[in-house]
Amino acid sequence: MKKILSLLLLFVLMISCKTTATKSPDTKETTSTTDTQEEDMSVYFKGTGNEPFWGLTIGKEKTVFTSLIEGKESLIFSSVEPIRAADANLKMYKLSNATATATVTIQQIDCQDSMSGMISPYKVSIEIKNNSELASKKLAGCGKYITDYRLHDIWVLEELNGYKVFTADFQKELPRIEIHAAENSFMGFAGCNSMSGSIFYEKDVLRFSKVISTLMACPSGNREGEFIQALQSTTTYTIGDNRLTLSNPSSKLLVFRKVD
Repeated sequence: MKKILSLLLLFVLMISCKTTATKSPDTKETTSTTDTQEEDMSVYFKGTGNEPFWGLTIGKEKTVFTSLIEGKESLIFSSVEPIRAADANLKMYKLSNATATATVTIQQIDCQDSMSGMISPYKVSIEIKNNSELASKKLAGCGKYITDYRLHDIWVLEELNGYKVFTADFQKELPRIEIHAAENSFMGFAGCNSMSGSIFYEKDVLRFSKVISTLMACPSGNREGEFIQALQSTTTYTIGDNRLTLSNPSSKLLVFRKVD
């Protein structure tokens, strides 16, 4: 009897060890995938170029340059704040690490990929060299900002120019916007008319432009005009506690609540 119990105990232990061994790789893979997703979501600008092929990603914590250039296959720099031009949408990043230095210039101007023909909204210029080299390698390509994925949702208005809003301030219901981050566009209801338009996004910058709406006559007291003016005056945003707050340097303009 004791021998049978001992064999049963041994069998249970073997099954337990096997199960643990099987689960370990999956757990490790899940953690790795989560880390990669979080890292990808921190990237806000991507650039590419040809002849030789190269890629650039700028994130909150690090800037990564990859290429087919010998000695410069993968260079990682700590991200820095850009030097901004006073008279144009042009930013310059001075990067350095223990082995290399780079100057990255991003200019808002239409840029055509030399191979695919695709048009991107930004031209990217890079001068990069290893510390052991005397001359920098000069590269050119195109790029674009990656719109904050958190904006992609439906938002209903709660505050307008510092004051809580009510359905009675509008035609039938509160204004709402539905933002499509991948397409840099939005649509919604302005309080009386339907509307749609484009969004301009850069790191810490958000603008609503090319706003068009239907032409229904609005009753007296409807605050649609005030809402649209505030929307078009937006230059920046914050997201937290299921709220989207739109502001400009002068004041907080609009607060929206996220809805399912």
